[in-house]
This record gives sequence, C-alpha cells and structure tokens, in this order.
Amino acid sequence: MATKSLRTPPKDTPSPRMPKTETATSKPDIPHHAGHRDRLRKRFLKGGAEALADYELLEMILFMTIPRKDVKPVAKNLIKHFGSFPAVFHASPEELKQIEKLSENTVASIKAVQASAMLMMKHDVINKPVLNSWSRLINYCQSTMAHEKKENFRILFLNKKNALIADEIQQTGTVDHTPAYPREILKRALEHGATALILVHNHPSGDPTPSNQDIDLTRHIIEAARPLSITIHDHIIVSQNGTASMKNLGLI
Repeated sequence: MATKSLRTPPKDTPSPRMPKTETATSKPDIPHHAGHRDRLRKRFLKGGAEALADYELLEMILFMTIPRKDVKPVAKNLIKHFGSFPAVFHASPEELKQIEKLSENTVASIKAVQASAMLMMKHDVINKPVLNSWSRLINYCQSTMAHEKKENFRILFLNKKNALIADEIQQTGTVDHTPAYPREILKRALEHGATALILVHNHPSGDPTPSNQDIDLTRHIIEAARPLSITIHDHIIVSQNGTASMKNLGLI
C-alpha cells in the first residue's frame, strides 16, 4: 500500500504564533509612589516631625482618609494655596472642600488635628500661674487667634494666684472692629470669681500695633475694674505677623 511522505515546512516559513496572554508570573505596573507611605512613616517614627518637610507631615494626616492614592500633590497644593502649613488647619471646612474637593472625612480629620493641638496648648496653661509661663500663654493666643479672619475679643480670667481659671471669647466683630463692653466683661469676671484679667484680641490685617480705639477701650476697662479690685494685667494684640503687649509698650 502506498504511503504519504511527511513533508516539513520550509525553514523560512514562519511558525504560527499563539496570542499573548498574561501569565501568573506577569507583574502589574507599579505606581511611582509605591512604598512611599511606608518610608514616610518610618522616617517619622524614627526622627519625629523634624525629619519631615511640612508637606510630608500633611501627607501623613491625609493617609488616614485617602487610601491608595499619591497625596503628595494634594498636600503641596493645600500649603501653596493657603500660604503655610498652619494656615491649612485654620482654613474653614468650606474652604478646604472647595480648593481640593476633599471628602468630608478628610476635612474632619484635618480640623480634628487642629482642635487636638489647641486643646493640648490650652491644657498647658489652664489652672497654672500664667505670669510664670508667659511664652506658653502667648503661643496659645497666637495659635488660636492669629489666623482668624474676623476680630475676636478674648478674656482670660485669673484667680488670686494668677492661675488661669477660664478663657472665653467675649465678642466677635468684623475684619477691623470688635465691640467690647466693660460692663459685660466685669460681670463675667465676677461670675467666675476672677481677681485679674488679661484681655486679648486679634488684628486680621497682620499689624499688631494697638489702635487709638484699642487704647481707649483698655483704659475704660481698667477704670471700671478698679472699684471692684479687679486687676487688668495686660491687653495683648495678636496677628499673623506677631503680637503686641500694651503693658510692654507702656500703655497700661
């Protein structure tokens, strides 16, 4: 019986190609920021905040609510827009949402960090003789008021040992004026049992220099407090560019 001979294809005949498929050993594309979070955490835990730039510390906070995303551009843009690291935390929730379209969770985390910092600073001065820790008091006032966009008039109530027993915003005004009423201020002092006060208000303009109105108001309060044996230790004016003490300026 005749048989067919097997023929091999010519050498230059291309072999049929199988379509490429992804195998189990194929490696997915790795994003450029892979491992960045772990490296940043390790640097922070080893060297603290001093080991990080401002935007990197902000990244650490954004990690909590923004998973699986490169947040470095977000952190840098927030600081650039608001002007500084502290200014990001002093921005209102509405401002934060508008600039970066951040989620409510992320905005809440940023504001919670700010509130925690303010609370710790307050605990550093509350129920302690403030005249012996003046720099801490100034830092507290600066941190809580310097970035406010409206004037606030704050009263620090002290007892006989000059320990801070209460801290209240008495009035909130406009960008360049806050109404303050000596009668209301002294009424609150008596309610707290305070024997001394430190007056504080902010200048959103950035210039802490006391105005003539500031000086006149302070003198009115001093005169009204004298018959009640309440001492006005100082009137501090806070701004983003520093603070001014009326006592140090010889105005009290």
